[in-house]
Amino acid sequence: MTLSEPRIVSASRVLRASRDRIFELIADPARQPEWDGNDNIAYAAPGQRVHSVGDVFTTTLTMGSLRVNHVVEFVEGRRIAWQPAEPTKIPPGHLWRWELEPIDETRTLVVHTYDWTNLKDESRFERARATTVDRLMASIIRLAMVAES
Repeated sequence: MTLSEPRIVSASRVLRASRDRIFELIADPARQPEWDGNDNIAYAAPGQRVHSVGDVFTTTLTMGSLRVNHVVEFVEGRRIAWQPAEPTKIPPGHLWRWELEPIDETRTLVVHTYDWTNLKDESRFERARATTVDRLMASIIRLAMVAES
């Protein structure tokens, strides 16, 4: 890792959908496989809708492994962020964040961020580097296809 290596990556786009509609898609893990641009999430059980910091939801990855996601930021309709971890383990230090800023009733600015500034396990750095602006934008584009329909 170089000192100038970016460890926070963001993408943004205005979606033609209300903030509430978009937030429901993000805050309900069962909907995430529909719009995951990393093609990483295979399944999340229904009934895990996030409501506050401290909530935990589980997802099954496309490779079959389970992730326990710890919600660390939450403002209803505005912001949600979680740190994934392997079951029974402490999150290794990377974070996924979604922020929504309403423009009007039918348009919302969506900002998707991947932050790995607190990731210390160097064996995870290559995978972290692979999460690029293009990958984040792929999630936003897929989210737009669902939210705008």
